[in-house]
Amino acid sequence: MKRVERPGAGRGAQVLVVDDEPDIRELLELTLLKMGLGVASVGSIAEAKERLKSERYDLCLTDMRLSDGEGIELVRHIAALAADLPVAVITAYGSAENAVAALKAGAFDYVSKPVGLEQLRALVRAALSLPDRAEAPARGERLLGASAPLAQVRELIGKLARTQAPVYISGESGSGKELAARLIHENGARRDKPFVPVNCGAIPETLMESEFFGYKKGAFTGAGEDREGFFQAANGGTLFLDEVAELPLGMQVKLLRSIQEKRVRKVGATQEDPVDVRIICATHQKLATLVAAGRFRQDLFYRINVIELPMPPLRECREDVPLIANAILARIAAQAGTAPPRLTAGALEALSRHDFPGNIRELENILERAVALSGSEQIGVEDLRLAPLAAEAEAGRAGGPEPLPDYLDALERKAILEALAKTGFNRTAAAKLLGITFRQLRYRMQRLGIREENKS
Repeated sequence: MKRVERPGAGRGAQVLVVDDEPDIRELLELTLLKMGLGVASVGSIAEAKERLKSERYDLCLTDMRLSDGEGIELVRHIAALAADLPVAVITAYGSAENAVAALKAGAFDYVSKPVGLEQLRALVRAALSLPDRAEAPARGERLLGASAPLAQVRELIGKLARTQAPVYISGESGSGKELAARLIHENGARRDKPFVPVNCGAIPETLMESEFFGYKKGAFTGAGEDREGFFQAANGGTLFLDEVAELPLGMQVKLLRSIQEKRVRKVGATQEDPVDVRIICATHQKLATLVAAGRFRQDLFYRINVIELPMPPLRECREDVPLIANAILARIAAQAGTAPPRLTAGALEALSRHDFPGNIRELENILERAVALSGSEQIGVEDLRLAPLAAEAEAGRAGGPEPLPDYLDALERKAILEALAKTGFNRTAAAKLLGITFRQLRYRMQRLGIREENKS
């Protein structure tokens, strides 16, 4: 089925409604007609398939349970046609399993019975505002690289941008998880709404509920006025929860309810307020392992891990290192208002051989340091300061008698102290420089006995 350019809502957009209950069909028809949309309605999957053969639609809205099958069958049928047609499903109240199954099959979004008309209108407006697929490459240029792993990531981002399904982005620290989340947002129906990134590991546990959901005036000492939280700030857009594994179990329960019900309650409030937020989560930890260990709720994992987007480490994309490095240097030079320095052939070769345990973030730090130290129009191998690190590791291995745990602790302590020195003992900035969360840095400092007095 070939699609034509989608008209905007209220300008001739056509919606196919599939429901075997006449009263529900009538309600949906009236709501859509009042929005200025064209509506065709049928009562079965078979009728819907016949309509799709001869007519073009801009949105398909189908019940999950129909007289001749499941709505998910229609979702898969449209996906198999490679049609640029968003499909939204209507599920029974509380049927989270059906909603997740529909999203995994490629549904744009879902709405639960009894159908809330305002929620339905928001869903329809979002579906009809999806950009053409042709726009995606222009918006995706910031994810540089021609390697197979990055090509697969770009392809999956393009698909994820055309749904409202919760996305779980996995990958090592510094591998570009937030960039991927931003690209999903920017290429989707919510691109003109807020993108709110939250580092879950940087929020004190006592403030989490008020930071996420907001609070009412007088809710606690110091609450002098009403304040909105992250959910309200992201309303209509995307809430990106980075390092979601750092959330304590009590907060995980509250987050799960907010995702399922699409409602939040401010601290001190007596009622819940509706929110329209797409959730994208990320962590460098293995969530499945944390679930097995009882440190992450299985039901929350099930809700946020509808579709996983794995980000490859930089060492698996070595052929892309020169392109990415030159782009970083161009950005650094633009910020400084100077011409970008040139990497020598030797420097490019050294970077391509490096394993980059810190991934893109490490490459950025290496190049920023090299630009500051080189003082010339070109950057050589010596400016990268990669060899001393390798030599130091080799010297440690040659020592022999030192136990491996002690040796690793010494390296970790040295790296933390250097990061703290560079940031004036600002632990938040040091954690970012090291590619770990604030909470992880605090734990490591306590374990290694690094205290404020060490800064002298």
